[in-house]
Amino acid sequence: MQALLLYAHHAGPNPKKVRMILEELGIPYKTHDLEFSEMKQPPFLSINPNGRVPAIVDPNNQSITIWESGAIIEYLVEVYDHHRTISFAPSTPEYFHAKQWLHFQMSGQGPYFGQAVWFKVHHPEFIGSCFDRYVNEIRRVSGVLDNVLQERDYLVGGRLSQS
Repeated sequence: MQALLLYAHHAGPNPKKVRMILEELGIPYKTHDLEFSEMKQPPFLSINPNGRVPAIVDPNNQSITIWESGAIIEYLVEVYDHHRTISFAPSTPEYFHAKQWLHFQMSGQGPYFGQAVWFKVHHPEFIGSCFDRYVNEIRRVSGVLDNVLQERDYLVGGRLSQS
């Protein structure tokens, strides 16, 4: 198997999620770290027109390019997790629950953390109401996870998974 190419940035959380999946599945990969300025310029925009990381190129599958961490995770699990090491058989309740938690992270938890960091670190002026809104949402979604994990050790299937 040829190594996949992972486009990443050393500081971002989303490439780290993809790296964890690659490592858990034992998929060989090479990392191309980009600076923020490189992400918004050709040639990277031809890989991801959104100009963000992560993105992967898989030379083992017609050099398909996938971007957005959730889409990459779903791709890697579907194409490479033949033994269901971190995933579940299609059409089972666990399969759909794993997708549910992935989407929960991608659509809520991740963006709230990102926006809180933006308004705390990068925004030219501190806007307390904006920062507070995202911190409160972080507390809320973290509470959802805390409540579920008080009753069990793992989110899905009683074991480590893509969730």
